[in-house]
Amino acid sequence: MGTSLIQKIVKNEAMKQDPPEIYGWRVYALACSACFGGLIFGIDTGVIGGVLRMREFRDLYNLNNMSNLERANLGANIVSTLQAGCFVGALLAAQAADRFGRRPVLIWAAGGISVIGVILQAAASGQLAAMYVGRFVSGFGTGFASMVNPLYVAENAPRAIRGGLTGIYQLFIVMGIFLAYWINYGCVQNVSGTAIYMIPLVIQGAPPLLLMISMFLCNESPRHLAKQDKWEEALSVLSSIRSLPPDHPYVAAEFADIRAAIEEENAILDGANWMSLQKEMWLVPSNRKRAIISILLMFFQQMTGTNAINYYAPQIFATLGVEGTENELFATGIYGLVKLIAVLVFLIFVADSLGRRKSLIWTGIGQGLTMLYVGIFIVVAKPGEQEGSQVSAAGYVALICVFLFACMFQFGWGPCCWIYVSEIATTRLRATNVSYAAATQWLFNFVISRAVPPMLETMGSGGFGTYIFFCSWCFLMAAFVWFFIPETKGLSLEAMNELFGFHEDAKHKRADLENSSVNVETKGSVAQIEESESPAKI
Repeated sequence: MGTSLIQKIVKNEAMKQDPPEIYGWRVYALACSACFGGLIFGIDTGVIGGVLRMREFRDLYNLNNMSNLERANLGANIVSTLQAGCFVGALLAAQAADRFGRRPVLIWAAGGISVIGVILQAAASGQLAAMYVGRFVSGFGTGFASMVNPLYVAENAPRAIRGGLTGIYQLFIVMGIFLAYWINYGCVQNVSGTAIYMIPLVIQGAPPLLLMISMFLCNESPRHLAKQDKWEEALSVLSSIRSLPPDHPYVAAEFADIRAAIEEENAILDGANWMSLQKEMWLVPSNRKRAIISILLMFFQQMTGTNAINYYAPQIFATLGVEGTENELFATGIYGLVKLIAVLVFLIFVADSLGRRKSLIWTGIGQGLTMLYVGIFIVVAKPGEQEGSQVSAAGYVALICVFLFACMFQFGWGPCCWIYVSEIATTRLRATNVSYAAATQWLFNFVISRAVPPMLETMGSGGFGTYIFFCSWCFLMAAFVWFFIPETKGLSLEAMNELFGFHEDAKHKRADLENSSVNVETKGSVAQIEESESPAKI
């Protein structure tokens, strides 16, 4: 029943061609297990904005005795320290994932390190330095998760539903944000004293523990095993997750494609150390194109302004006329619910049917229009200057625009970027490609989370310039996708080489190798002739 429903919902050629057995429970359980890494990301993101608005936390860390700008800067420092750790973790994750495997890195680096970071945050007790260290350590583990999680799912997923399965990572991010928003609201409503902020901070430890437990029950990626020359184990794992015997034609064909792709890459490229992989990524045209696209997609994802709202939603709703901490957190919780519903609809009905390219273009335009309205509303209505007044009709439209922005982000730039960067690279470079993309995401996540509070204070009345700034980027990124992003829905991971022109690069490389070989042989022959014709030495 479940398989037939999937076949009715997902509309692409691969779904029509591939056997229904491969869409069994195993592949969904595997994807959900790994995607607890996204829950780490989401709860970390959602908790901190609400905690920073809690009076008890402000008293403990002396935030109430600061000016608005000083408080904004300190809050930005607390938020952005996590992103700094994420950036470092994401950069280091590729080599760890290639050397030790995807599964062990998810268990020990993503899960274990994140738990340590949560303990440090909860134990900080007013010590700002300890809070910074805890946030950085949590970020370090989250950075590993953000790189390995989509990579692992993409390498295990059937091609017809790879978009939806990889997008579960975004679903778990949004679910984490949603849960964090309502945990904050529940604590403000029902808890007093230090527990009001301690409960949200401690709950951050649940997702990494769930990740560690669930990943103990999962297999290693078959493509990683194949890359390590563990061919028998790779075939066994592939057969298991496809729910088909090893000699089934579909499994045999997919395994043959994996072997052919790895052997082709190994035949024309040198070694697998860090420097050789960098040369391979930046000097081979098709690989360079994929790396640049991945980095730019993640840069643009952050320039939508989504994390400006995720981290500072209560503050942003206050600028739109929603007053009082409880009301701000309630509006933030509704925002999280809207995002959760939107990403569910996207993963079920859109990801592998409409595809990546159209989703990115139309949602980029839609996000720009919603940000534009919010900016204009703040200029005209000046809601932050009218204390005690009711939210106007135009103000409600602005709130609706924020919710529409959330929907459109979840229909495009949220899940599609993670899906795209995890699927387009070669087998040898996939971990490195996702690592650079994830690091870029965290770098500009850091920049945005650090910059937004001062932007809201300084970029025009009510911070309207902040929304115009993000609006401009949304229109620009839609144009970028129109000109530079090819569609990948329904293609196998190995088919990406043909889509991006790797086979042509391989032909040129082989020709160069053959020419150099001929030149060496020719020079050797000439040297032998000259030696034979030279006079004998006495």
